[in-house]
Amino acid sequence: MSIKSRIEALKAELEELKPGIVEHDEKAAERAAQILDVELPELEAKRAEAERFNGLLGRIGSGNDSGASNAGGDVQAKTFGEFVAKSVVGQFGRGERKSVMTGEWDGAKAAATMLTPATVAPWLTDYDRAIVEQPRRRLTVADLLGVESVSGNAVSYLVESATVEPASGAPAAVAEGAQKPQISYGDPTPVTETLKKIAVFYKESDEILEDAPWLASNIQSRAVYGLQKEEEDQLLGGTGTSNSITGLLNRSGIQTQAFDTSIADTIFKAMTKVETGTDFEADAVVINPADYETLRLAKDSNLQYYGGGYFAGEYGNGAILEKPAIWGLRTVVTSAIPAGTALVGAFKQAASVIRKGGLRVEMTNTNEDDFTNNLVTVRVEERLGLIVRYPAAFVKATLSA
Repeated sequence: MSIKSRIEALKAELEELKPGIVEHDEKAAERAAQILDVELPELEAKRAEAERFNGLLGRIGSGNDSGASNAGGDVQAKTFGEFVAKSVVGQFGRGERKSVMTGEWDGAKAAATMLTPATVAPWLTDYDRAIVEQPRRRLTVADLLGVESVSGNAVSYLVESATVEPASGAPAAVAEGAQKPQISYGDPTPVTETLKKIAVFYKESDEILEDAPWLASNIQSRAVYGLQKEEEDQLLGGTGTSNSITGLLNRSGIQTQAFDTSIADTIFKAMTKVETGTDFEADAVVINPADYETLRLAKDSNLQYYGGGYFAGEYGNGAILEKPAIWGLRTVVTSAIPAGTALVGAFKQAASVIRKGGLRVEMTNTNEDDFTNNLVTVRVEERLGLIVRYPAAFVKATLSA
């Protein structure tokens, strides 16, 4: 029963108690006092809290925060969970057989933060709203790449030859009026990228629909995280089979670097290959935590850590850095890349994530036996692809002999 219905029921009960109170019925008077002094004030407080949350949702993103607006151009939301909560709250009533679909959220890139609502007293049910989350991986690979949008279902583009040198001929000094030298480059390779769909769904008790902050955090920390984790795995290591993306590590035309002396030397040589194989400079390196640990704990002959100690920098100079960059590159330490392998590249210039729309959420209580079991099925999905116009701008480095 909703708060409003419970309040109306108590008021109706008070009307029924009036004759007993007039006749000095002790039990009727005690019951009326209980309703007036305890039950009604508690329900009114819960209703006020609910109205306050609705007001907060109406002001989500009212400033100049980066985020996303709904299809109608309303106010922005910082996270996908907030966007869904704002779209759904007030539309989906318990006991009603229907589906709710939000618009698309264009803030689909991996988010660095999640919605953390303020701790509040339960105002609709007495369920424990705390979600015990499993360990979360920091999602950053998509942020390294460029971002493009597409209106169709596929994108065709040309991949230039791996070398910047002409296949034949060369520029030369010529006399006035003399024949100029001709050069030719290797024919570019046409590539077509088809958009792929990544999707996930889960079931939840329909009480979640009555608590907007819980709904926002639930979707953001469960469905969105799981979907974006899969996105990151595919952008790096997707095989291109079974409707998956062909990831950077499996792209034809990327360069390789064998292990050479040490992890640090190998990564630097990979950086050099990016510059000599293309007109770009490497801007990032992706490395597994185990390999980064080996690099970070390396010591010189005086047992001083090359990257600084656990209390201060090298030989006590400067402050300690939590995860110092390797050779000045933006360093992404993630288990998304296998141990023993690093990827060095000009990520921002050489490749882009293409997206059609954004993250999309749909919820229904008419799926299977959800309606009779008071459950809601939540589905989140996105369509995206990966364009790699300059494969030679990426170097797959082997970090062990």
